[in-house]
Amino acid sequence: MSQTVNVLIKLREAILSGELPAGERLLEVALSKRFGVSRTPIRTALVKLAEEGLLEEAGNAGYAVREFSEADIRDAIEARGTLEGMALRLAAETGVPGHALQPAKDCIRRTDALLAKGPFTDEMVSRYLDLNAEFHRQILALYPGFVVHLLLERVDKMPFASPNAFVIARKNADRSGKVFAIAQEHHRGIVDAIERRQGTRAEAIAREHANLALQTLETALARENLSSAAGSAPLFELFHASSRLT
Repeated sequence: MSQTVNVLIKLREAILSGELPAGERLLEVALSKRFGVSRTPIRTALVKLAEEGLLEEAGNAGYAVREFSEADIRDAIEARGTLEGMALRLAAETGVPGHALQPAKDCIRRTDALLAKGPFTDEMVSRYLDLNAEFHRQILALYPGFVVHLLLERVDKMPFASPNAFVIARKNADRSGKVFAIAQEHHRGIVDAIERRQGTRAEAIAREHANLALQTLETALARENLSSAAGSAPLFELFHASSRLT
């Protein structure tokens, strides 16, 4: 699993930096040689990146890097935050039985235990991704509305809108730890708001939680100098210049 996470994060960075420009075709054999791993983790990573909206199918040639802009990423993240916020607000206002919140609480507890271990190894990041995705599934299952879930499935396929797409810049472990801790506090606040039937609060935290992805992306690009190849991708110049966090 750690090999897949390594490839996944490295490919994200290569796409964001412009090293793999829009339209570039990604072949399993070539990537396998590049990263020194078998084709299995390569294939898994490519499928995941396609689900995140960073790649698109290129017929029999596998996948190609998808063209997207700064506005596309901002819109996708905003859409996810809006939809998740609405779903959680409605769940809180309707009222959720205590037992229904237990899976989400258990996920928070397991994530707390994981983050307390440190430092962040590839295997820990892999486990965090699993727990983060599980939390989002559990919390969104509290609202059964079919339309919202259908729209969220579509938003998940947009660039950087999925719950785990913000995990990049693997070299900066300290920064990653801070981001995971902030995300964990968001998770805790969401569960508390739903339990207290505070719909407006649950919605606000969900939207801020989604925005963490954009803040993390901007900071990573600035700190890791991932925009060095921005000549082929104007998006990264914009992110680098407008980075808000220090």
